[in-house]
Amino acid sequence: MNELEQTLERLAIDRSVAGRLWNFVELFEKWNASINLSAASTRAELVEHVIDSLHVTRHLRDRMRVLDVGSGGGFPVVVAAICLPASTFTSLEPVHKKHAFLRTAARELALPNLSAFARRLDDHDVRDYDAATSRATFDLREWLERGLAFVAPSGVVVGFEAIPRSDLPPTVERHPYALGDKQRAIVLVRR
Repeated sequence: MNELEQTLERLAIDRSVAGRLWNFVELFEKWNASINLSAASTRAELVEHVIDSLHVTRHLRDRMRVLDVGSGGGFPVVVAAICLPASTFTSLEPVHKKHAFLRTAARELALPNLSAFARRLDDHDVRDYDAATSRATFDLREWLERGLAFVAPSGVVVGFEAIPRSDLPPTVERHPYALGDKQRAIVLVRR
């Protein structure tokens, strides 16, 4: 069993999605070679991004409508859409070539639950999502504060913490995990 399958098992994600995740990796590699979706330059780095993104899925399982901001090359939104087909994902990515990739990924990976828009957060007027995520788009504190404006009451804002921060809101929930030899955390703020 490879590291991706081990992570799926550890996170109680149906291992049947592994094939679709590998299809995403292959599609990403093809596009990244010509339009630079990410600094990930090796298959191992790319798989690490997928594994990192898998850690957010447990926090989105009961969230039907999810906003992902600064979706870039699809981390975590494409991974989450593959793993959580009952949820709908709205992806905001203002860079047109990355937006084109997200639309292609939704089509080629048969993800009817993923809609990608070429717009910035400030230009998005829907404010009643069950959850909002962003990975490395804003400063983490800024994202947790801004994201609250886009979720409904009882909604959750989700971020990725690479280095422990002491300046986050006092109500933040941390869910630590290991990513290889690095410690990470999914951080949540509830509205």
